[in-house]
Amino acid sequence: MHQLSREIRACINAGSMHPQVCNVFFAIALTLAGASGLAHAHEHKTGSLRIVHPWVRATPTGAQVAGGFVTIINAGSAPDRLLGGTIAKGARTEVHATSIEDGIARMRPVEGGLEIKPGATVKLAPGGYHLMFVDLKGSFIDGEMLEGTLQFQKAGTVRVEFEVQSVGAQAPAHAHEH
Repeated sequence: MHQLSREIRACINAGSMHPQVCNVFFAIALTLAGASGLAHAHEHKTGSLRIVHPWVRATPTGAQVAGGFVTIINAGSAPDRLLGGTIAKGARTEVHATSIEDGIARMRPVEGGLEIKPGATVKLAPGGYHLMFVDLKGSFIDGEMLEGTLQFQKAGTVRVEFEVQSVGAQAPAHAHEH
């Protein structure tokens, strides 16, 4: 990004391009830099854990619960446990599992948290393990970023941002797993 901005300034100062062309070029460069910065900013690391693209679904007005999703990679040699977390606009966060019983999907808290084994990748996704945000204090609006935390037994509290996706999203729209 630094090299790019130096070249844009040189372009403008040298007068080698029409100023409007330089402005358009600059706007495109900033948009691309912002998009790549967001992708990198949306991955969090603490110790041996990588937390990739936390996201939630948008909620209708008056909703009291919402589902949260994330991929957690344990590159270490010891297990850890996801115990819960927090999110802006939510009073309580629980780790849940979805199961199908008699053709009906049921969501229940995971007692003792969700184990993240050494060398394992655990995906919290619709229809499986997920975070359940309870007693919401406002709607989650598609496109906004919500501050929150994930609480681990060993790694402790990790600050994250949850990206709000559409109501029916099945996966994050802009996830980049490395």
